[in-house]
Amino acid sequence: MYRALQLVLPRPSGTVRTCVLLTLLAATGIAILELVREQTGTSGFFVGLGLALLPVAPLMAAFRWLGRAAPAPWSQLLFCFGWGACTAALIAILANNFATEWIAATTTDASAADHLGSVAIAPVVEESAKAAALLLVFTFRRRHFTGPADGFVVAGFTATGFAFTENILYLGNAFVEDLADRSGALESVTAATFFVRIVLSPFAHPLFTVLTGLGFGVAALGARRARRIWPPLLGLALAMGMHALWNGSSQFGDHGFYVVYSCVMVPVFGLLVWLAVRIRRDRLRAVGDELAPYAAAGWLGPAEVPALASMPARSLARALARDSGGRAAGRTVARYEADAAALALLRHRARRGGPVRERDFARRERELLDRLWRSRATAGPALARAAVMEELIPPWFDPLDPAAARTDVPGPRRTDDDPGSQTVRPLEFSHANGSCVDPPLRTSRWR
Repeated sequence: MYRALQLVLPRPSGTVRTCVLLTLLAATGIAILELVREQTGTSGFFVGLGLALLPVAPLMAAFRWLGRAAPAPWSQLLFCFGWGACTAALIAILANNFATEWIAATTTDASAADHLGSVAIAPVVEESAKAAALLLVFTFRRRHFTGPADGFVVAGFTATGFAFTENILYLGNAFVEDLADRSGALESVTAATFFVRIVLSPFAHPLFTVLTGLGFGVAALGARRARRIWPPLLGLALAMGMHALWNGSSQFGDHGFYVVYSCVMVPVFGLLVWLAVRIRRDRLRAVGDELAPYAAAGWLGPAEVPALASMPARSLARALARDSGGRAAGRTVARYEADAAALALLRHRARRGGPVRERDFARRERELLDRLWRSRATAGPALARAAVMEELIPPWFDPLDPAAARTDVPGPRRTDDDPGSQTVRPLEFSHANGSCVDPPLRTSRWR
């Protein structure tokens, strides 16, 4: 029956999905802002908003740094932040309030209801609401969800948005309480809340949700159906467990919070930082390894591969392009770098996952090669020069000198019968023997 419905009902287009999601974010954003303002008051809302903004930029920059090897579109990252700040936060507030009130009415014990809601209800509701953004990206933007690094980044942006809205609520309520008690600045609840949530543990929500993101990242590399189902569920369960432990730390005695913080949160945070650095380094190494065959075939210059596998060289190439050709040239080089990294990771996944994982490998490869070829005149010299300046290739090697290029490398060449066409020989992956093979000659028009 499900297959019959798929044949009858057309799948919504990307534009329809985008409009639906934007409408949802706008509606939930207006609702959550009004709800928070009602609870904190106007003055408390603006104070909480100003203080909650402080950790947002550093957290977003850190997660963006991790994903720079193969950057995701900003529209996708902003959607994740908006989902966490608006939709997930609204779901969490409504569900948590309903559950706590229901427990209090059932047990007639308000303190027990608050404790149970904080430890058992809130972690499940909040982590599930945040995980919904990861599921949407994983389902509808699979080409931008290529592994654990993307899970890290998507989860980080989503959790940063959620923590932002939650901090507005907590800091705003603390400010209103201080106004009522006329507390001093240093002895105020606002100062204590700011120290705990902004200074001591701004990474708490990102840490929880990153565990779910790593599960989705592992699933993105899985070729079998089972390996695409259980890792996200396991990551979500770990995120809920860590969240519950963090919320319940105050119940472990007078020093329970500091024990959990120092013995659990900080070590796990350090482990995830180490893992993030290693994932980024391995991703850059994969970019260099997988682009080498394309350079040997003539699609990339020999000096471009080491430059594309080095983040300092990429940044330098963009700066050189901007200096010589303006911002448009810099944006062209940035797109070239992103497409080259996407091509490398596409081939890397195909070699690991086989035909089940990358059925559209040839079409996606051709698309990326097309875009690279059109931008190579601008990006190639900038990357080659950056490779020389960063000492990634010998200083005597001149990548712009034809005599220095390899003469035994087959590459794109023009046909004799049509000087306006370009014979394209993209490397296609053979799942049978695990290597790249040349397909039959295909001709496409290059303009």
